[in-house]
Amino acid sequence: MLSFAYPWIAVLLPAPLLVYWLLPAHETRRPAVRVPFFAALAQLTGAEPREGASISRRGLWRLIALVLCWLLVLAALARPQWVLPPIHQDKPARDLLLLVDLSASMDTPDFTDAAGNKVSRLVAVKQVLDDFLARRQGDRVGVAVFGNAPFALVPFTPDLDLARQLTGEMQVGMAGPRTAFGDAIGLGINLFAASTVPAKTIIALTDGNDTASQVPPAEAARVAHDKGIVIHTVAVGDPAAAGEEKLDEAALKQVAEATGGGFYRALDRDQLAQIYTRLDQIEARKVDTVSFQPKVELFWLPLAGLTLLSMLAQALRLLRWPRRRAVSPSEAAR
Repeated sequence: MLSFAYPWIAVLLPAPLLVYWLLPAHETRRPAVRVPFFAALAQLTGAEPREGASISRRGLWRLIALVLCWLLVLAALARPQWVLPPIHQDKPARDLLLLVDLSASMDTPDFTDAAGNKVSRLVAVKQVLDDFLARRQGDRVGVAVFGNAPFALVPFTPDLDLARQLTGEMQVGMAGPRTAFGDAIGLGINLFAASTVPAKTIIALTDGNDTASQVPPAEAARVAHDKGIVIHTVAVGDPAAAGEEKLDEAALKQVAEATGGGFYRALDRDQLAQIYTRLDQIEARKVDTVSFQPKVELFWLPLAGLTLLSMLAQALRLLRWPRRRAVSPSEAAR
């Protein structure tokens, strides 16, 4: 479809007529011949003579060429464009951060895999997370792990294959044997600081109570709520465990409620898979559709036409000029 970037240029269309009506005609001075019938000659030619100057009349073809040149100039200034079909692109509208506990208790072999074999909690978590990440097309995903201290394992990226690969390489104890859940939430808040997307979500998974944080989980959750971050907490393992491996479900519920998220308990791999399926439905894929309509610039076409037309008019004028010079005075007097 043809369009013009500056269609208002069309208001300049009558400009030459205004110049013709409002400004005096161009005067050229040349040697004159005294004739007794000058008044009659001026009347026959239709020219309006002035003292000390002569006004030449423009031929029809020259007038047509000037009009066409003016139209081509306006067409180029209006910036014609050929509008192509729009291109739609999906842009991620959510940043999703996974917080994974890698404390020593995650090595407890009280889960089973899809084949029914006994595996550690972390192995089951990695299997479920891999399937969960595979369905997160349209989100930017980050992964942080925590033990004695939290660490960013995968920065926010739309490359889900990278997130799945690094998640599969997590090992128990790589962040220390203890559990710093509150500090992990604080790290997540800092990772979201540079995020510009409207939806920010943390899914935190732990099997123990907070024993190493400098910031209590409840206080960190309040800060996350103020930053517009929703935290879903997933409790893994035996709720009847004691000591450092004891699940602090009250703290996990408090964190989730403070940010508008949900609290979930997973006693085995099947429950864990169901939780992430439910989270996949709650935190549905969010994208912003960005539309771009490419345009092909065509201003060079009227400019090329203007150049060719002006060159042709000038060439014809030069061709006619020698013919006029070749006419003898005797032929001119006949």
